[in-house]
Amino acid sequence: MADAIKITKNRNVPMDKVRNIGIIAHIDGGKTTTTERILFYTGKIHKIGSVDEGTTTTDSMAQERERGITIQSACITTYWHDYRFNIIDTPGHVDFTAEVERSLRVLDGAIMIFDGNAGVQAQSETVWRQAEKYGVPRIAFVNKMDKVGASFQNTLKSIHDKLHAPIVPVVIPIGEEHAHVGVIDLINMKMVVYDKDPEGMEFSVTDITDEHKDIAMKYRAEMVEKIAGEDEDLMEKFLNDEEISVSELKTALRKATIARKLFPVYCGAAWRNKGIHPILDGIVDYLPSPQDLPPIEGFHPQTNEVVSRKPLDTEPLSSLLFKVQSDPHVGTLSYVRIYSGILKSGSEVYNTTKDTKERIGRLLLMHADKREGIEEGHAGEIVACIGLKESTTGDTLCDRDSVISLSPIQFSDPVISLSIEPESSDDQEKMGAALNRLSSEDPTFQVTYNHETGQTIIAGMGELYLEIIVDRLKREFGVNVKTGQPQVAYRETISVPADGEGKYIHQSGGHGQYGHCKIKVEPKNRGEGVEFINAVKGGAIPSNFIPAIEKGVRETLSKGIIAGYPSTDIAVTVYDGTYHEVDSSEMAFKLAGSYAIKDAFQKAKPLILEPIMKLEVASPSEFLGTVMGDLSSRRGQILGSTDSMGFTTIDCMIPLSEIRGYATVIRSLTQGRGSFYMEPSHYDPVPASIQIELTTKLTAGSKSA
Repeated sequence: MADAIKITKNRNVPMDKVRNIGIIAHIDGGKTTTTERILFYTGKIHKIGSVDEGTTTTDSMAQERERGITIQSACITTYWHDYRFNIIDTPGHVDFTAEVERSLRVLDGAIMIFDGNAGVQAQSETVWRQAEKYGVPRIAFVNKMDKVGASFQNTLKSIHDKLHAPIVPVVIPIGEEHAHVGVIDLINMKMVVYDKDPEGMEFSVTDITDEHKDIAMKYRAEMVEKIAGEDEDLMEKFLNDEEISVSELKTALRKATIARKLFPVYCGAAWRNKGIHPILDGIVDYLPSPQDLPPIEGFHPQTNEVVSRKPLDTEPLSSLLFKVQSDPHVGTLSYVRIYSGILKSGSEVYNTTKDTKERIGRLLLMHADKREGIEEGHAGEIVACIGLKESTTGDTLCDRDSVISLSPIQFSDPVISLSIEPESSDDQEKMGAALNRLSSEDPTFQVTYNHETGQTIIAGMGELYLEIIVDRLKREFGVNVKTGQPQVAYRETISVPADGEGKYIHQSGGHGQYGHCKIKVEPKNRGEGVEFINAVKGGAIPSNFIPAIEKGVRETLSKGIIAGYPSTDIAVTVYDGTYHEVDSSEMAFKLAGSYAIKDAFQKAKPLILEPIMKLEVASPSEFLGTVMGDLSSRRGQILGSTDSMGFTTIDCMIPLSEIRGYATVIRSLTQGRGSFYMEPSHYDPVPASIQIELTTKLTAGSKSA
């Protein structure tokens, strides 16, 4: 990390002039390029970096610069006139979706970028849903309007059809593809033309020419009608053909945007520096400040009563730790969004999630890979802390005398794993410490140890993700490792209810061991996990032994029963059993619980589930039949296809096990011209023949062991 930097502007701006925003999009949508232009035009940087050259401000990791992709979300603060923008640039690749998830959890608004040629793509839908889940107001930016095949109208239709979003264009392009020279501002009815230099660094604002007046009037009439439709007073004016002022339009559109009833749409070409200034004004005009949003709600950890905090410095401290990052210079950086109160350097805070006290060593304001030391962070700000020992992603930090627990961040389970081992004994100890630090950074990265095989298993969201992890082990931590082949993260579950019984009776001369329980298992919906229910009545099993039964059940389910894969989506109810006043113990009931769940699971028609991926393949149209035939042979389910500029985009659902190494396959099938994108969708049962094969592997493995 570079040395700390000094910010000359006053950082203590009024809260109504603070904007916490994220840049989100499909991979290669232009997020980092747009962020770079925003930083340049706001005076944060004095030279525009390039993704291709690895010189952008927010892509500071060596792997990001080499690959031209964003891997870790980056926080940076800049100023536009009297407004302070706290910006988070997020990754587009699905393997790093946790970075998007945790960023949206703490942001107040977002800029959603769309490719003007491709429209809504697979990850566009995913991040749009993530933003909806956290109630984040958005403005849209149709980028790459200078690209061959770019169409503003087609992109609007794609957003409307695929996202069902109530969009309202507030600017329209002047020309498309190579003829794109600027935009028309429909609010102020002005042309913004980038005609003063070849790079488009400077522009002129003029009245709309006769050539563009008709189309501008058409779009403006539609815009005014949509905005007026969200405000009773404006609708009355609109119906009476009265003039609606610019300030009235902006006020109504701001209110509708914050309520997510409308989404303003901008356009331009970030790489050519076109259309950025209107976005900067749009962030100010339409995205919320922290005080525009309702008070944050949580609950009291002891009473479970709902607790709320207003975004004020005078309120008790409430904050959410949303990101942990290892830094070679300062150790562990903990990124915190402050919702209320003041967080001071050197102060003591209470972690309600861990029920422990923490001391804030130092506070930093982050500027990508640079940092500024500060004494305190205020409500509505995003800051980084140094010195937290036990706090991890999703923890709530608050005042000890006024506790609150904020809802944690939900992350997806990893879908792929591989074995990893150190190359030498010197690397053994270093590897353990490095993996611990990496797993503390990202909740979607999991490390387990297989005692039967003696292997360390790492699991993540995709092959690229694990490849980056292995690269980081070597570069950042100096650990040389060998890896096995990636393995699919299968799961086990049941299909019908069943009963099971477990007994553990052991006599050894002195006190014996006695545990006996009866359980029933029922299938749950996909993604609901494991639920344990105590329905024992009449003291058949003393209450102090119930946790031991639950522990035995959960440990057995986590190791798998029919094929060695973790079990999920099961409700387990213990309803009866017996005990011995002298011989019963927690260990005996833990073993009884383990035997009972194995018994019930085998009777409940067990299934093996496999991860199904949402796949989007772009192929030259002449290879369409070949590509579709190959996908069908891989158990792919074709959902549909769209044609554009001689290419066909195929939407498909396909098992992850059938698609590993697909990058080489698609290049081979399309003479190097095809590409694809995939992301996890859901879990489905594997075909019977594959289930037999997987269970046979476990049997063979246990015999050989």
